[in-house]
Amino acid sequence: MATKALPAGRLSNGEAENSLHKEGLQNPHQEFKRRHANLGSDGTIATPDAENCTEKKARVQREMTLQDMYNQDSFDDDDEEDSDWEPMQKHVEIMKWFCTNCTMVNLDDIVHCDICGEHKESGILRHGFFASPFQDGLMDVESEVKEKYKGELRSGVSVSSSCTAIGFDERMLLHSEGNAHSFHELEIYKTNSMVEMKSHPHPERADRLRAIAASLATAGIFPGRCYPIPAREITREELKMVHSMEQIEAVELTSHIYASYFTPDTYANEHSARAARLAAGLCADLAAAIFSGRAKNGFALVRPPGHHAGVRQAMGFCLHNNAAIAALSAQAAGAKKVLIVDWDVHHGNGTQEIFEQNKSVLYISLHRHEGGKFYPGTGAADEVGIQGAEGYCVNIPWSRGGVGDNDYVFAFQNVVLPIVPILANCLLSWLTNGQLMALRKKYEGMLFDIIVVEFQLITAAGLGESSLNGRVLVAVHNVYTNLCSSLHFIYFKSNLMILQPHLIAASEFAPDFTIISAGFDAARGDPLGCCDVTPAGYAQMTHMLNVLSGGKLLVILEGGYNLRSISSSATSVIKVLLGENPGCELDHCAPSKAGLQTVLEVLKIQMNFWPTLAPHFTRLQSQWEICASKSKKKQIKKVRRAEAPIWWKWGRKRLLYNILKGHLRVKSKGY
Repeated sequence: MATKALPAGRLSNGEAENSLHKEGLQNPHQEFKRRHANLGSDGTIATPDAENCTEKKARVQREMTLQDMYNQDSFDDDDEEDSDWEPMQKHVEIMKWFCTNCTMVNLDDIVHCDICGEHKESGILRHGFFASPFQDGLMDVESEVKEKYKGELRSGVSVSSSCTAIGFDERMLLHSEGNAHSFHELEIYKTNSMVEMKSHPHPERADRLRAIAASLATAGIFPGRCYPIPAREITREELKMVHSMEQIEAVELTSHIYASYFTPDTYANEHSARAARLAAGLCADLAAAIFSGRAKNGFALVRPPGHHAGVRQAMGFCLHNNAAIAALSAQAAGAKKVLIVDWDVHHGNGTQEIFEQNKSVLYISLHRHEGGKFYPGTGAADEVGIQGAEGYCVNIPWSRGGVGDNDYVFAFQNVVLPIVPILANCLLSWLTNGQLMALRKKYEGMLFDIIVVEFQLITAAGLGESSLNGRVLVAVHNVYTNLCSSLHFIYFKSNLMILQPHLIAASEFAPDFTIISAGFDAARGDPLGCCDVTPAGYAQMTHMLNVLSGGKLLVILEGGYNLRSISSSATSVIKVLLGENPGCELDHCAPSKAGLQTVLEVLKIQMNFWPTLAPHFTRLQSQWEICASKSKKKQIKKVRRAEAPIWWKWGRKRLLYNILKGHLRVKSKGY
């Protein structure tokens, strides 16, 4: 929270104010002297003595300040009657503060933010999203949360056996928009060699990482259940695999400049180049560690973000493309195919540009688009890749804001997972007849198109027998979209579920490594994204992707600018990486009308490259027609309700009805 004083005058900047002072001090009554230089009191020509008197008076006035001239009473009547004279306006100081959670401005007499409701003295940077938004309840919430998670730690995974790695380095916090705290958080940017001062904090700020780190510490997750990897700066040779030398040198140049801008919203200071190298280095090392088996999965808690950074330009708060660098690092470690799923609310135009000609990397993005009106304007459904790599860019562009969990999970079930099959080892699990019948009854009508005698289970490799039964239902639900509709048979057998190795169609993309560009600016409450995804929604999407690539999954932080939303969402995602089930399963995901329309548009285009999508398009097309017919019937009913009932047209009130309906016409008598 920062408090500032704002002048209420109308001067646009300090230069204009100085100009006004200078003009007043040098010639405070030049207009008066010009008007009366040659005139006496009676209108005749003035004498030389009168002129000398006037000049002497002018010299006295030059030695006085503007405020003295306004307050003194020695002016004669003619001076006081001068219509051009205006005293200097007094400035009224208006105190304001910026919300720690969402950066929105509030007046000083308001205790809670008008936008997000966060308290003026919020403890979110100390305790994360566990801190109460109300100041009085902070300590109670803190003690309650700590006691709750202490119990989980005692029964949970020990640090030594943890397989989830976290990439973080405090030096990334130095990346900021100038030295904001030294100048009352004034923001400086350059535009055509002119420097302008802004008074609003930048949304991409170091507090984003502080809030997530505080949440993980309060929950006992990190440090605790996850382990850190050592940080290193990415080398120039590694950067050259993704970016041009011009872009790399432009970022490096900022280390010699106090404050600079690549675009009006993409800043850098003297620490930004190192922060970007550290972020990229952490992502590269996490990818190599996960693919080689030194870590099961990982979360890159890094900034600045990267998915807007293209081959030749830094933009959209991004300097180096962390996800692209991680993908190439995984391939250098032996991965042949890499899947990148980008759920940031903004399209990752930089990542798409880097891989749009590469068939070894499948890029799938879910983002707000609104016909190209939402930043950065790219990512339409018909952007599918170029030069032989058509189909390896899959864009799911939402046509409006407010998109929530149901639309995202629905898109995962009908677009993302059908393209990417689930691979697993052969596992056995015994169920009783009652459990099997309950399983069949639960999923038969909802999921399975073809039901025969045996049951084929696809689940993540490496699960112990004790945890297998607990994950069977989720695995079955996720398997449907990329097996049943791809003409893979799901078999039921009396009391034995057997995973039989299945053949993967040539049209399916089988990744060896999965990366999530995890921007949390589609989360509920984000001031930039204005969407409605909850922490449970992010956890569910992570869970659905965690069974791909044998569990080799790296989550990289991108956007997200509401501290409470980003910290709670990131914590939910990391819990899934640690092996916890999502808080709530979104089994029956009924999409919005706009969401269904978007998914249909994507399927119609992408099924030309991925035949496994065709059955989904056919099924959803019929649902859309049913939905459209129901909507049409509702409209017809509304119109009928607006009309008068039949009985109203007859009887005593027929005349009134005809008048209201315009049916009554008066016939004039002819002459």
